[in-house]
Amino acid sequence: MVSVPVFVGSILASIVVVHILYLAVVTTVWGRSPGLYLLDLGIGDGRPAWDRALSWALAGLMLLGVAPAYAEPASPDYPPVVPGRTLAFPQDFGAHPDYRTEWWYITGWLRDAAGVERGFQLTFFRVRTRIGDDNPSRFAPRQLVLAHAAVADPATGRLRHAERSGRVYPGLVEALEGRTEVRVDDWFLSGGDSPDSPYRSRIEAKDFGFDLTFAPDRPPVLNGKAGFSQKAPHPLNSSYYYSRPQLAVSGTLRLDGVAVAVSGHAWLDHEWSSEILPEGARGWDWIGINLHDGGGLMGFQMRDGEGRAIWGAATVSDASGASTVLGPEDVRFTPVRRWRSPRTGIEYPVEWTLALADGRRFRLQPLMDDQELDSRASTGAIYWEGAVRLFAIEDAEAGAREREVGQGYLEMTGYAERLRM
Repeated sequence: MVSVPVFVGSILASIVVVHILYLAVVTTVWGRSPGLYLLDLGIGDGRPAWDRALSWALAGLMLLGVAPAYAEPASPDYPPVVPGRTLAFPQDFGAHPDYRTEWWYITGWLRDAAGVERGFQLTFFRVRTRIGDDNPSRFAPRQLVLAHAAVADPATGRLRHAERSGRVYPGLVEALEGRTEVRVDDWFLSGGDSPDSPYRSRIEAKDFGFDLTFAPDRPPVLNGKAGFSQKAPHPLNSSYYYSRPQLAVSGTLRLDGVAVAVSGHAWLDHEWSSEILPEGARGWDWIGINLHDGGGLMGFQMRDGEGRAIWGAATVSDASGASTVLGPEDVRFTPVRRWRSPRTGIEYPVEWTLALADGRRFRLQPLMDDQELDSRASTGAIYWEGAVRLFAIEDAEAGAREREVGQGYLEMTGYAERLRM
């Protein structure tokens, strides 16, 4: 009997073939450039809506692991993530195309001249599809790049969000090796020529956009064991992972056509892997916090279907970049308050306490509750990703008191359904 995934994969493979043939035909008929036309996955340049929908579906299924696993069973396995590999920069600022999944993830807080604070995030995903590995054609969809961008505006209570996706094609959709250079059409993140060189990103969406520069003041912080970040008891479920806290941000933010100068601080994560989620895991909760004393705090937990932690870790760094790594017994996330999305009905724990083994306790408070991202059109996932404040909980004779010690981002996945990665 053919299993459901094999059946879905067979249909998907057929769609890929038909889709490419269709694009070849319309390229001839409409006189479009075959290079641009065959790479486009939903950017939107006049193609019918059903065609763009097929492209987005292909991208989402590939990222979730359905297409790669079954569309081409003879493809070689993805390389494993193993301990002992030394991360080298600037080489590891760039893409690692042999691995299944990779992302560059920038989050932060922006402040304008009037003192208004907003959160923002930008993510570029690279996915190796294992479709067409043996095909020499430059049109073979061996690699995809997907991009998400969002701005959290508490003044309106609105999360502005946009996304793009494309198959890799030189000069238009790229994830280059050796330095940070990822783009989908005119969206890009560029930099990383050396450990102290700045990054720049430009995003233009329908009702928002930004053009920002991110300047580091310290070397990358390696998470886990020298960049080997374990996600479960079995080391197979691991990634190579470094962070760049306290990036100084400057540039412009555009909302509804009005551009304002902004500044602030951001956090960059770069992670690549072939297998992250362990068996039985439903999703994760992650934080990246720029501390007001110049340090940084990264922490995460993997959850099972009942919401119990099956693994966790944290990295605490100081203003010089020196860091302390904490293991699963040293980190405890506890939900405090929940919020239900009026659109999807999904309930998220938007407020948490975090306890570390050294006795420190913190509370995470969202900039605004509604920071749910519905990316079913691209990655297939619905999740919560938003700006948060970090408060230290300090015991006093009169009772516990709090003080704000940082700002950053919280990401929560797997509350709608199990995430596959």
